[in-house]
Amino acid sequence: MTNEVKDPLFVLVKSLTKSEKRQFKVYVGRLGGNNDSKFLALFNYLDKAEKFEEAIVVQKGIVTKQQLSNLKAHLYKQILTSLRLNPVHKNVRIKIREQIDFAAILYHKGLYKQSLKILDKAKLVAISNEENNMAYEIVEFEKLIETQYITRSISNRADELAIQAKQLSMKNVIASRLSNLSLQLYGLMLKTGYAKNEKEHEYLKNYFEGRLPQFDWSLLGFREKLWLYKSHLWYSFMSQDFLGAYKYASKWVDLFLDEPKMIEVNPVFFLKGNNYLMETLFLIKDGSKLKFKIERLERMVMSDGFPRHENTNALSFLYLNTNKLNVHFLEGSFKEGIPLISTIEKGLEEHQNHIDVHHEMVFYYKIACLYFGMEEHDKCIEYLERIINNKSLKMREDLMCFARVLSLVAHYEARLDLHLESQLKNTYKFLIKMDDLYAVQKEMIKFLRNLQDVNPLEIKAEFKKLYDRLKRYENHPYEKRAFLYLDILSWLQSNIEERPIGDIIREKAAAELR
Repeated sequence: MTNEVKDPLFVLVKSLTKSEKRQFKVYVGRLGGNNDSKFLALFNYLDKAEKFEEAIVVQKGIVTKQQLSNLKAHLYKQILTSLRLNPVHKNVRIKIREQIDFAAILYHKGLYKQSLKILDKAKLVAISNEENNMAYEIVEFEKLIETQYITRSISNRADELAIQAKQLSMKNVIASRLSNLSLQLYGLMLKTGYAKNEKEHEYLKNYFEGRLPQFDWSLLGFREKLWLYKSHLWYSFMSQDFLGAYKYASKWVDLFLDEPKMIEVNPVFFLKGNNYLMETLFLIKDGSKLKFKIERLERMVMSDGFPRHENTNALSFLYLNTNKLNVHFLEGSFKEGIPLISTIEKGLEEHQNHIDVHHEMVFYYKIACLYFGMEEHDKCIEYLERIINNKSLKMREDLMCFARVLSLVAHYEARLDLHLESQLKNTYKFLIKMDDLYAVQKEMIKFLRNLQDVNPLEIKAEFKKLYDRLKRYENHPYEKRAFLYLDILSWLQSNIEERPIGDIIREKAAAELR
């Protein structure tokens, strides 16, 4: 990614919609004397520019080089202020925060009664939307005011506020501990990956149970339950307990479906919960339920009441298309998945500032698998090279690993023997550095290294031997995940039986339905 795209101000300006740009100019005009201001001139330049070059800004006489940094900061702040005033961005949190600010202004003017009235209304909204941190802040503010302005209409006002503060504090402590656990588990997964043996699983179990707080279920509200389900979901994923992961992903989504108003308050969490639900259905190979969940989510995000903005649009694109590809892998309907590729390429360009490189590479890997299933190995290799040549992919070494293994297989199938030897050496060096290879990966590398020395008449027998060696890992608690990246057993079977891999996968899918 180029430096100019990384500039926060440039990215912010380019993210604005036409209506947001129009509102910003109206907002600037209302300030008076700003129509010819330097920050508006800088805004107009950035709006039209393809890339941000500071030298050109100085050259145009908009501002001197010494003043540019301050001008950028000022423009950034003015754009955010304008966006905050936009009704589109007036979510519950902003509205509550706005009321707290109004109450603070009234308090500092000594208008205590008016301040308390605003705070009481804001507190009701915060509590009804389970914004307990802000509700607690409001109660503390009310306590502060009550020490200076005694409301004699409610004799037990002090006790009422003290009880509210205690209850909200307890909820916030539980929510904080559960959210900490969820975040720690996610961080652990990025650092160590999935449990690969009994020792790692035992460590993970002790880690999870040792940090899971004690709580009274009756005290848990929406947010506390959400963090609890997220924690269990991460634990299940890392344990490779995919049925357990499905159970808690379902609870996560049902939490929102039971309280639809929370979808508007937390649309990102709702989308993420649905993604994990769909992902677990792919992992347990339930294609019919997966298709149903995709269709349901698609209907919901396209409905008038769903919160639509850049973030939710990008996540909807990411999650729906990822899982649509997964359906084709489960069904073996590779050719039918080809129209998705242009949709994905276009979407990646459209949402480039909201989708990180790791998710982009996952798309490329899945597209490569799609072409591999169609036996278009050259196209498969083309997409895999986008991953292999990416030097910044450090957090997803497992993806890089399987991309290299699949590339080896694709080179073999494409009869690109000239490149196979160097590919083998590079892949072997990479895997050795990983230091946590699956048995499946080791067997594949060993097989491919020896394949060039095998008599062509004996190749089918070698495929059969490898198939038998790998088959015993298919349902292994710690090895089975390797087959989720690459259905190597179906590929081997297709070579043994000399049939298309798609036919093999479709037959397996049909057999599971019976």
